[in-house]
Amino acid sequence: MTAGNSSGEAAAAASAKIVLSGVSKAFERRNSGTPTMALQHLDLSVPEGHFVSILGPSGCGKTTVLRLVDGLVPPDSGSVRVSGQAPRPGPEMGFVFQAFRLIPWATVQANVEFALTATGLNKHERAERASRYIALVGLQRFAQSYPGELSGGMKQRVALARAFASEPEILLMDEPFASIDAQTRELMQVELMKLWAQHRATVLFVTHSVDEAIMLADRVVLMSPRPGRVIEEIEVDLPHPRWQYDIRATPRFIELRSYLWAAIKDLVLNDPSSDFYAPTQPGA
Repeated sequence: MTAGNSSGEAAAAASAKIVLSGVSKAFERRNSGTPTMALQHLDLSVPEGHFVSILGPSGCGKTTVLRLVDGLVPPDSGSVRVSGQAPRPGPEMGFVFQAFRLIPWATVQANVEFALTATGLNKHERAERASRYIALVGLQRFAQSYPGELSGGMKQRVALARAFASEPEILLMDEPFASIDAQTRELMQVELMKLWAQHRATVLFVTHSVDEAIMLADRVVLMSPRPGRVIEEIEVDLPHPRWQYDIRATPRFIELRSYLWAAIKDLVLNDPSSDFYAPTQPGA
């Protein structure tokens, strides 16, 4: 299985929605004079309207990539370009976190409307759009409920509705389903695929789950242990819409899962900083 390179890479990068070129980023550590190098010489380009999953060992800088694209942190070296410009937070950029981050004293309707305050929509338009996206995630009966009255899965559906309601050009997702149970997680994956099918934002999706990365994405980006860099990019050539068939039963899914799991396991077991580091013993 190859990294998916082609002779048209340079042209594709030039027209991509998101481009990171030679990016390095380090963070200062408390009580230590030695900074932690999160990313080093990372290159990544994402075409407009594509769904890209970022997969790699814990601590490899996946979340840092999202923060760089959102303009929350600057690179130490290299460049980050979004639509050809330096990135900056704004309504054209949606961010879905692992934590729900809902306003506890606001209703579901008010939480989603709050995300639309910077869009230029008037009060009526905000209410109408919020209601539409709340309905799309199946929560119209709970529009006047408060977060404390909702289950974890329902809260995450509110977070999805809020992110998609602003109809962002780019959607950044940082392990958004990691804190919910396995059954609800699968249902949320379907909700996400349906929303993305209707509004083709450019998506960067961070996950630790090989299955989730394959199920959702057009392409899986595999990152090295810290300092993170892209070591392989794998096209997911499975037909859409993927919620209409048992994707996990297809030979191609099984092949991709086996390949990616073996790659992740190899990275973790051969990383000296990993808790699971297992150097080969002489004569083994």
